[in-house]
Amino acid sequence: MNLQKFATSIVNRADAEAIIREQIVDAIAQDTPKSSVFMAMAKKLPNMTSKQTRIRVLDFLPTAYWVNGDTGMKQTSRQAWDNVYLTAAELAVIVPIPEAVLDDAEFDIMGEVTPRVIEAIGQRVDSAVIFGENRPSEWQNDIITLARQSGNNVALGASPDYYAKILAEDGVFSKVEDDGYAVSGVIASTNMKAKLRGLRDDAKQPIFNKTMQGATQYALDGAPMYFPDNGSFNTAIAQMVVGDFSKAVYAIRQDITVKILTEGVIQDPVSKEIVYNLAQQDMIALRVVFRLGWALPNPATRIDEDRVGCPFAYLEPATPITTQAVTFTVKDNASTPVAITDARVNVNGSNIKTNASGQAVFNLRAGIYPYAVTLKGYTKVTGTVTVAASAVTQAVTMIAE
Repeated sequence: MNLQKFATSIVNRADAEAIIREQIVDAIAQDTPKSSVFMAMAKKLPNMTSKQTRIRVLDFLPTAYWVNGDTGMKQTSRQAWDNVYLTAAELAVIVPIPEAVLDDAEFDIMGEVTPRVIEAIGQRVDSAVIFGENRPSEWQNDIITLARQSGNNVALGASPDYYAKILAEDGVFSKVEDDGYAVSGVIASTNMKAKLRGLRDDAKQPIFNKTMQGATQYALDGAPMYFPDNGSFNTAIAQMVVGDFSKAVYAIRQDITVKILTEGVIQDPVSKEIVYNLAQQDMIALRVVFRLGWALPNPATRIDEDRVGCPFAYLEPATPITTQAVTFTVKDNASTPVAITDARVNVNGSNIKTNASGQAVFNLRAGIYPYAVTLKGYTKVTGTVTVAASAVTQAVTMIAE
């Protein structure tokens, strides 16, 4: 038999490449969406039934007195309460998508977009509550600002000893403890891990460690430590934030709601020009809305009866953020005004008592801040102070009741 007449031809992969359909994994290569670190660590209150929720907190504590003998007089004392308000602020976003893109896509675009939008909400909450970035005007001062006004900020220095800055006297842990609180949690940027590895206490035991039970969990001196990976931690403002997170509370007014819009127009918020006409351009829009309020009630305690402390402290970056000195000078309304000592000046949640000169000095970033000045025996004084690019002085006159 002549084998040559049975010559064959092989179809190789290169020849058939155009008709080979490669396998496509039914998902987009992306990282797992991250949630809010603050909401995971703070105390959640029942959902709000209106825009504003009031929390009653102790303002003045009663005092007990020795009677001094059988015929001594028992004295009276005063106890008072204050109101702290949680005001719901709204987070929202609209994502327009052409219908043709939805029809032609090989995967669920809506299913991929929605968790990323929710992640963005978590990032915004953490940035505003902890660092004050894009803080809603309805909210009180952020955690960093509250800690700074209480003197709970620790400078890094030229050649930082991280053990001393964190755990030694005047370190961030002791700042919280001096105000009568226990550190329940720590958050820091991821690059802080390299600075903490190898740090040991006097007994040569590591102060920074991790466990591998289920998910990896880090701890710093026994307190759970987290490294936010939703992009919220701002290293230009702080390197580490420690505190008693159970003292911070939040409540949800409106849980995350998702709505598909098929008609209407989308305007540019600045120019007011129409950017998209959904019906005319055959588009849909994914609208996500979330409303939340938070507060740091900071009730009076036996260690901090004047409510000027803070359950949080932070380690500053090498170059601290720029703030302006805001000096309140409080006097009475006499014909020759006299400075009032120990008046409590509350600037949007931050409390400082006036000194012998009647002054209380805050260090604030640019913005408009509401303030209230109170002292037993005097009428409460309220107002607002505007901080820009220079120091501010604010005179306050109090009238005796």
